[in-house]
Amino acid sequence: MTRVSLAAAEPAIALGPLDGRYRSATAGLVDHLSEAALNRNRVHVEVEWFIHLCQQQALPGLPTLTAEQRTGLRQIVETFGPEEIAELAGIEAQTVHDVKAVEYFIVRRLDSLNLGHLAPLVHFACTSEDINNLAYAVGIRDAVTTVWHPAAREALQSLQSLVDDSAATPMLSRTHGQPATPTTLGKEIAVFVHRLTRQLKRIEEQEYLGKMNGATGTYAAHLAAAPGADWPHLAASFVEHLGLTFNPLTTQIESHDYQAELYADVARFNRILHGLCVDIWSYISIGFFRQIPVAGATGSSTMPHKVNPIRFENAEANLEISNALLDSLGATLVESRWQRDLTDSSGQRNIGTALGHSVLALNNVTKGLRQLDVADEVIAADLDSNWEVLGEAVQTVMRAEAIAGVQGMDTPYERLKELTRGRRVDAEKLKEFVSDLGLSAEAEERLKNLTPSGYTGLAATLAQHHGVG
Repeated sequence: MTRVSLAAAEPAIALGPLDGRYRSATAGLVDHLSEAALNRNRVHVEVEWFIHLCQQQALPGLPTLTAEQRTGLRQIVETFGPEEIAELAGIEAQTVHDVKAVEYFIVRRLDSLNLGHLAPLVHFACTSEDINNLAYAVGIRDAVTTVWHPAAREALQSLQSLVDDSAATPMLSRTHGQPATPTTLGKEIAVFVHRLTRQLKRIEEQEYLGKMNGATGTYAAHLAAAPGADWPHLAASFVEHLGLTFNPLTTQIESHDYQAELYADVARFNRILHGLCVDIWSYISIGFFRQIPVAGATGSSTMPHKVNPIRFENAEANLEISNALLDSLGATLVESRWQRDLTDSSGQRNIGTALGHSVLALNNVTKGLRQLDVADEVIAADLDSNWEVLGEAVQTVMRAEAIAGVQGMDTPYERLKELTRGRRVDAEKLKEFVSDLGLSAEAEERLKNLTPSGYTGLAATLAQHHGVG
């Protein structure tokens, strides 16, 4: 179905960067998590509840709606745009209650559908939170699945392209910032792809819960009005009709546990992505990546040679802001004083901001990755100047030789430590050392032919067959 875009109805001058400087990157969230979107989703829930009650004949005397009437009711949602936003705001200015304003907004439109006599059915047996929890659940679900998730997938695809291009590119590892056993560039990036893909799968499997059970979750008003109806079944089938998972036991509010679960997973995804940004930034700083200049762009206001890694720096900052909000929401939304307080109402208004900073970061990561060029010659030179990393291979082969019965293989670790610890070792010096060890001919030949670039184990295979999203 096609709905009117709500983005055009937002103010042109914004207080925050997501609705100002970075509007183009986060505009997709406006249709799901803005105040206007929340109101449209409230209208959606109210309309569908009205239709559901009629279709299920929940109350004596309810008519079966015609196809034209059902279409007309749903058109109230589909045509909800700038004029309707302004009208609703005018009603709310009088009611000083947002959900009550939605009820009156819908009632105004019933006469044109020959349904004016059913005005009491709008918001029937509902507390505001029956409408709000479902409106938020629909908005959060749609924001994650249609905006955040595609942005995450696009970033992962760009990352996967880097893995494919560099799976076999030998690279010096640095553990604790010091030269270590070589790997391949692609394998190290594949680690992030694997981790991010795992988190993405958790997010894809997230349940979005909803409730429809009255002021304190007891169906008291429902039973008072229609004691013969199976209200728990009616509520469950309605919530599931909206594409949500029914929560059968709540206070006045849906408990928001699913939101805390979702935000924890998104925050974990963000943190892994933050680690990637730090690593990529560091590789750029030592020359392993060249950044492809953008025509007409300026890297520094005073140093014309610079191409700064701004995409990854921007992503870092936005991931940190996103997580600050996600962590706060996840911690506070799961608590409510007795049967209801309004802290969750204020908190949930920031969900769009929390996801918006994550979306902005994802867009920056995608753009940044597409502007990278692997500096193979720099990576190769770095690796070739660190032959001492082969000390691990030599001492491990010596251990294997000792187990096989070759004499003179005592204290292999200590002997390599004396040769290499804190010292630079070149190819010639290492080969001389190997020649004097008394290894078997096959083992000696194998070690003499070994180079840092050839000492990457199964890194290329791992990059190609594991950690791939």
